[in-house]
Amino acid sequence: MANKLWGGRFKEEPDQALEAFNSSIGFDIRLYKEEIAGSMAHCKMLEKVGLLSQEEASQVIQALGQIERDIERGRYQDLDQYEDIHHLIERALVEKVGEVGEKLHTARSRNDQVALDVRLYVREEAKEVITHIKGLQEALVRQAEANIDLILPGYTHLQRAQPVLLAHHLLAYYEMFRRDVARFLESLKRVNVLPLGSCALAGTTFELDRHMVAQELGFDEVSRNSMDAVSDRDFVLEFLFCSATTMMHLSRLSEELVLWASQEFGFVTIPDALATGSSIMPQKKNPDIPELVRGKTGRVYGNLVALFTTMKGLPLTYNKDMQEDKEALFDTADTVKACLQVMARLVAALEFNRERMERAATQGFLVATDLAEYLVRKGVPFRKAHETVGRIVLRAIEKGVELDQLTLKEMQGFSRHIEEDVFDWLTPLKSIERRSLEGGTGRESVKMQLQTAKKELGL
Repeated sequence: MANKLWGGRFKEEPDQALEAFNSSIGFDIRLYKEEIAGSMAHCKMLEKVGLLSQEEASQVIQALGQIERDIERGRYQDLDQYEDIHHLIERALVEKVGEVGEKLHTARSRNDQVALDVRLYVREEAKEVITHIKGLQEALVRQAEANIDLILPGYTHLQRAQPVLLAHHLLAYYEMFRRDVARFLESLKRVNVLPLGSCALAGTTFELDRHMVAQELGFDEVSRNSMDAVSDRDFVLEFLFCSATTMMHLSRLSEELVLWASQEFGFVTIPDALATGSSIMPQKKNPDIPELVRGKTGRVYGNLVALFTTMKGLPLTYNKDMQEDKEALFDTADTVKACLQVMARLVAALEFNRERMERAATQGFLVATDLAEYLVRKGVPFRKAHETVGRIVLRAIEKGVELDQLTLKEMQGFSRHIEEDVFDWLTPLKSIERRSLEGGTGRESVKMQLQTAKKELGL
């Protein structure tokens, strides 16, 4: 039991089944940088408060740096002999500096160590995710700017509704991802709290300088309650929630690209380099990237629900159930970053079919609302105007024509308020031009949206 961090109280060697089931080193090895950074900061603080000599602290810090390099070079291959990353680092340290290495664990527990490691990890992952979101936002903005005049149908219920600019449509996703960035930034305020010094759950009898450690590691504050500090993972859940929301937005964008790339829509062409084919149907060109992003959204949702379920019934303070937080966290971070990166490349490379989009915007009575608003301007109450236009649309359907193909006399048969100027309200381009209010799809409004987005991204 000498090689265990807890063996003194036990008479029997642990069962092999227990060791295999209990071990987390297979996945928490990813936290080695965070573990070493936290250990170095703790070491410096122990020296300051007199629990380590200057020489001892120097030996420990030098050895920890060597251990980090050893891990990166793949020296520690037989991970089965370690319980977790804390066990590996401590044993490696003792091998290098002897008894001095055993002093480093003074005034800390694996409970506050792991809380520290995970906070450091989440902090850096959130920043990376933000960077990748901004990369996708830039691709959306570039495409919007390049296609500022392209018109397509806007949809509700997947039915053609009103004409909009493609740029306006793309910038809708920009806004969704902008809020995602804001959520991650806001969550960092709650991540950036130092738990080290909480020990197992009750703090320590040693006079530590927790604020020194916080400053050393870039934390804004220290935890206010030691029991809370080691026993909650709400900051992980918040990262998973922010990631799940981002994935939801990615999935919606993916769904539209899958639809738009179909022959039925034909609005967009995915470059060959970013699509795949069929093993049996030679003609096929499949939108695998958006389909996979759409599919991976479910696993991120699952990680969020899994950790919520793990945490919901745990009494204070630390319970081994919480070991289950890391795989969900690691998988989510990997998944959301990969999806953002590949979607940014895809969006940047899309080719839009102007003819198909503009033709679709002229079919399906997309200017019916404009006709109703025309009647309102003539003094007709909106509800009456809505009913009148509905009857005009029905006539057009029966004749198999669009609204602008009806004669003036036909339309006047439904309302005496309709005059020659009505035809100026029945073209998609004019419909868009009239929606120039802030936030609308009018060209000038969209230009303002683009300017704001480019300023926010520093473009």
